[in-house]
Amino acid sequence: MSVVSNLPYEWLVGLRYTRAGKRGGRNRFISFIAAISMAGIALGVAALIVVLSVMNGFEKEVTNRMLSVLAHVELFDLRGQMPDWRQQALEARKHPEVVGVAPFAEAQGMLVRGDVLKPAIIRGVLPEMEAQVSDVIKQMRQGSFNALQPGSDNIVLGIELARLLDVKPGEKVTLALADGQPTSAGVMPRMHTFHVVGIFEAGHNQFDSTLAFVHLADAESILKIDAPAGLRLRVADMQQAPQVARELKTAMPGQLYVRDWTMLNATWFAAVQSQKHMMFIILTMIVAVAAFNLVSTLVMTVTDKQADIAILRTLGASPFSIMQIFMIQGALVGVAGTAIGVGLGSLLALNVDVIVPAIEQLLGMKFLSKDIYFISALPSDLRWGDVLRIGGVSVLLAFVATLYPSWRAARVKPAQALRYE
Repeated sequence: MSVVSNLPYEWLVGLRYTRAGKRGGRNRFISFIAAISMAGIALGVAALIVVLSVMNGFEKEVTNRMLSVLAHVELFDLRGQMPDWRQQALEARKHPEVVGVAPFAEAQGMLVRGDVLKPAIIRGVLPEMEAQVSDVIKQMRQGSFNALQPGSDNIVLGIELARLLDVKPGEKVTLALADGQPTSAGVMPRMHTFHVVGIFEAGHNQFDSTLAFVHLADAESILKIDAPAGLRLRVADMQQAPQVARELKTAMPGQLYVRDWTMLNATWFAAVQSQKHMMFIILTMIVAVAAFNLVSTLVMTVTDKQADIAILRTLGASPFSIMQIFMIQGALVGVAGTAIGVGLGSLLALNVDVIVPAIEQLLGMKFLSKDIYFISALPSDLRWGDVLRIGGVSVLLAFVATLYPSWRAARVKPAQALRYE
């Protein structure tokens, strides 16, 4: 109580005006409008936090599923093949962020079974090293990844690709490559038959429907090369992959083309960031509407308190002090609403995995059906940087909303205000 009593009188009067009025219905109505404004700010802030957290969760989940198959960094030899890949792997390992290295080669073609043709990326890998750079071995649903042996012509398919081709482990598929031999009937594609020995599921349709794995030796054979095309790397912190890629390009010998995972999916990530920015702007407008309700609240308060303002002015209060009183009143409403919204939004965002299933069970429906979406649970990733940014914008909007009513209060003429008192 002593702390409050030691505050400047502008704060004391502003705090008093924020409390529920005791005289007459008009004061109570103004307090009710202020409470509605506070509730609107709180709900807007909470909604913004929850929506951005869910969007962050989707981005994180999709990214993790993509990087369970993709490497963080890829190194290509500009000569088309990397005969000294073991030495280059040792060089890459010298970087403190690199935790895994594996060679690879890729071919693009059509997988054929019966009258069904599907485009596919055929990735040649060494099964014993692939676990260092991807999680595909953990994602096997049928068969064994280790069945990929040199010269075996075995292949592991994505689950959606296998479904489209209607093929199961133990059956055969044919790979058609465009660089065929010219004949009198035109260029005929090269054909190569593979035995399906396994099916994996990455959880991302782009890879489940287009990616297949073979042994590196088999990939080199169909590509007619004598060595891997390059190296795939995994780094300790995937967010550092662009920096690691730049440093490796500078430090490693030879003519190399280096790319990181953000370059492979630049369009997708740009679209996600654009959506997040637009969603932030749209939902901030909800907060702005609630914040600018303070304008009407403070204008009514100024009208109701004209006599009080006049008395303060006659006692020596400056126009700036009068402005401070009403700015404090509006700012306190904005800060309180923001604090409630931050608490509520953070609580909801941290418990989405519990709240959403409870709502689904209560309503007897599924928001994200497994038959339609590859993510069947609503993910959430609360980032405190977003929370601070949202809270700061909300408080700023509330402060801006106090300027006009406070300026109007400072212009009240004591003689006119007290004429009929």
